[in-house]
Amino acid sequence: MNELSITKCGSLGFRWGERTYVMGIINLSPNSFSGDGIAGIEAVAAQAQRFVSEGADILDVGGESTRPGAPPISIDEEIKRVVPAIEMLASLVSIPISIDSYKSEVAHRALDAGAAMINDQWGLKRDPGLAELVAERNVPIILMSNQRDKARYDTEIRRDVASYSDVIAEVILSLRHSMGLALRLGVPRENIIVDPGIGFGKSWQQELEIIRRLNELKRLGRPVLVGPSRKSFIGLVLDLPVNERIEGTAAAIAISIAKGADIVRVHDVREMVKVCRMSDAIVRELKS
Repeated sequence: MNELSITKCGSLGFRWGERTYVMGIINLSPNSFSGDGIAGIEAVAAQAQRFVSEGADILDVGGESTRPGAPPISIDEEIKRVVPAIEMLASLVSIPISIDSYKSEVAHRALDAGAAMINDQWGLKRDPGLAELVAERNVPIILMSNQRDKARYDTEIRRDVASYSDVIAEVILSLRHSMGLALRLGVPRENIIVDPGIGFGKSWQQELEIIRRLNELKRLGRPVLVGPSRKSFIGLVLDLPVNERIEGTAAAIAISIAKGADIVRVHDVREMVKVCRMSDAIVRELKS
């Protein structure tokens, strides 16, 4: 990937390699693993404005919990949660809004409401129609490697890796599959961002290894998003509850940046923007 390649997102352009971009999580699910779910337009607006003032580059709006074991919600319920919030945010903030959904119907309504990016936690494995929507609308898509649905994953995708002992090989294979599907359905290569999927079907040891070897994802030739914020692997390593994982998150993000992360997805924007700026000053030799 050209270190100065650009991905257009709404009226803005992300210039990969210049600095680390910060994605702030706007969670509209009442049963989030991190306990940060919010309800009500006023609360959403207040959090979004705070994130913007703290230096967020993107707002990621999601309506369905990704906590392991969380019950799925209907398309109608997800639309009901996210669309009014996105409509309001699109008129309130100037930074891009991402819709965190793997359902093409939800993403379609979110784009109509003002979203400019799609964050697909299933990497097109659940709804390939998302790729057609992305191609039609010419918006960026984040493709994540998700091993939670492992039986189907093994049958349909995993053919040339002898064992799951090499988590990076597994993640790269999964992401190549997702990228190939996206490209075949007309998604421009420059609109693809990849995510190794920390917290999605890996052991805590494998998640540490993913961060340790994150630079190997660069062989895919696309910018890398990483989302370690408040995740359970931090709690297991440090023996801490979810509301005390900010320092562990900071360490994971700093090392991810050193290993090539281009975007970090976080709950604690103010603190992690500082981590990113300091890490960029060291890694990219940026002074401000």
